[in-house]
Amino acid sequence: MFSNLIGNKTAKETLKRMLTAGRVPGALLFVGAEGVGKKLFAFEIAKAILCRQPKNLEACDLCASCIRVGKFVFPKTDEEIKVAKKKVLWSTHPDVGLLYPMGKEILVDAMRDVEREANFRPYEGTRRFFIIDRADKMRDGASNALLKTLEEPPATSHLFLITSRMSALLSTIRSRCQVVRFAPVSSDKIEKHLLREGKVTQADAQLFARASQGSIGRALSLDIQLYKQQREAMMKVLEALTVTNDSARLLRSSEELNDVKIKDEYETRLDVLETLIHDVWTLSLNTEEKIVNEDLKDELKNFSEYTKSKYAADWIKQIETVREQLAVNINRKVATDALFMKMAGLKVN
Repeated sequence: MFSNLIGNKTAKETLKRMLTAGRVPGALLFVGAEGVGKKLFAFEIAKAILCRQPKNLEACDLCASCIRVGKFVFPKTDEEIKVAKKKVLWSTHPDVGLLYPMGKEILVDAMRDVEREANFRPYEGTRRFFIIDRADKMRDGASNALLKTLEEPPATSHLFLITSRMSALLSTIRSRCQVVRFAPVSSDKIEKHLLREGKVTQADAQLFARASQGSIGRALSLDIQLYKQQREAMMKVLEALTVTNDSARLLRSSEELNDVKIKDEYETRLDVLETLIHDVWTLSLNTEEKIVNEDLKDELKNFSEYTKSKYAADWIKQIETVREQLAVNINRKVATDALFMKMAGLKVN
């Protein structure tokens, strides 16, 4: 069971025991970093229970039920999204529904729809499943509506909450769910999976696996050309911080980072910069630890000669501070200028 899912042996064993005992809780909370497979595991449980021809409690992946469980028609137009965000989005199987933030949050109307639908008997199978992706995006109204369902759980419905930020959920919601924790997937396992798919070279598979930081979802979605463009831009920042101490170059990089044409890449590029800094930090310590950007090792090694480990640690801390500030409406250009100048100032001091 779960043989097509990568990593997370402990989570697999926990879920297998539940299915073997026939005691899958009415509310499960899947906790772990983005992209480690939490949602895929949730759908796999739904398939196993709804399968028409299960073998040793495993979904056959061939019957009409299995095939329809994970198939959704997602809203595309603004008008479709406006309507869909207030309701459960049903798969082509009438007993499997999905909620996710179509915008900044999961609306209270959508959670009230869950409350209503959860009390209906299954249409085809023996159970109904409601998968709430990024459950931390519920605000108080939606959280309270969900709490009503959790307090009086219908016997034939299961709610699977998925989050990378469990602390953002109400304690009363957390206490009513059984928690299943998911760990990052090892880079070796991600690399092997990418090579089995046969869509990337071994060198790129290694780069993707290490850059994904344990997220199989991120590894599968990476665009190698785009990643290398982003990395090239962030290497200029790192060179200005380490070798040349070029404040003008840093300010130009800030302007480029805030170009409206790549506004959706802002946080991704910060990710890339942070990874490069971590590689330099690793090389400056002369450890045996692997670095992510092995193909740039010579350049990064040169940068490390100009970088004390405390600088790298402080730089990463400053980037994380900016990440926290992104939750409010800060001026990104001003924040980026300040970030790069403060990073440069840390080395001077």
